[in-house]
Amino acid sequence: MKPSQEYRQGRNKRLHVDKDHVQKFRTLLNRFQLHFTDDQLLYQAFTHSSYVNEKRHRDYKDNERLEFLGDAVLELSVSQYLFRRFQAMQEGQMTKLRAAVVCEPSLADLAHQYDFGPLIFLGKGEDKTGGRKRPSMLADVFEAFVGALYLDQGMDAVHSFLEDTVYRKIENGSYTDVMDFKSQLQEFVQRFFSGAITYEIASEQGPAHSREFIARVFVGGDHQGEGSGKTKKAAEQHAAQNALMRLSAEEVRE
Repeated sequence: MKPSQEYRQGRNKRLHVDKDHVQKFRTLLNRFQLHFTDDQLLYQAFTHSSYVNEKRHRDYKDNERLEFLGDAVLELSVSQYLFRRFQAMQEGQMTKLRAAVVCEPSLADLAHQYDFGPLIFLGKGEDKTGGRKRPSMLADVFEAFVGALYLDQGMDAVHSFLEDTVYRKIENGSYTDVMDFKSQLQEFVQRFFSGAITYEIASEQGPAHSREFIARVFVGGDHQGEGSGKTKKAAEQHAAQNALMRLSAEEVRE
């Protein structure tokens, strides 16, 4: 029995959604080339308890159980990604990076970036007090959406969605302030390769108040990675991250 089939046993009553709201959901799903077999499951992921409390006579369900499931699915998915992507990363480092990826501010930022807020079914009081922009609520909805997607489409769909959101954010170097990739690269090169590690700032772009630096890293004189950042340090960290992933992949192939 598929997760969605098992879940639908004893489901709640159907949530009425107006055409404008339905179109917003379609826009979100089209953005990630996703679809839901059970639209009600999708709507429940965006249903806050304050909305349910105002509609008690309709017996709707809020997203808290889906949030619980989505939290576990997200943690497992990110753990699996880090384990496979960063071959040289130690357990403690992976734990630290995973914590930064799945924390409330990070998930809320993603939910805000992809316009989850306007889709939430909220009680009038919560809506008036800015609930749609509250980080805790946005993070909860992001987790609930992952949980609903897992139930409806399985882990392949979850990984596809995370590739476009969470994993892309990691690849783009959003967490270089959390992880010291330069130290990791140094340890990895000492263990598996030879040659000195050097960095150079290849270019500087933009006005003085909004500078972007491009850094390159060389191992034994060979160019192994490039990265950008608002500071020279951030650019070098991103370059080290890219070099680490590239060299790790080469080591696995050998």
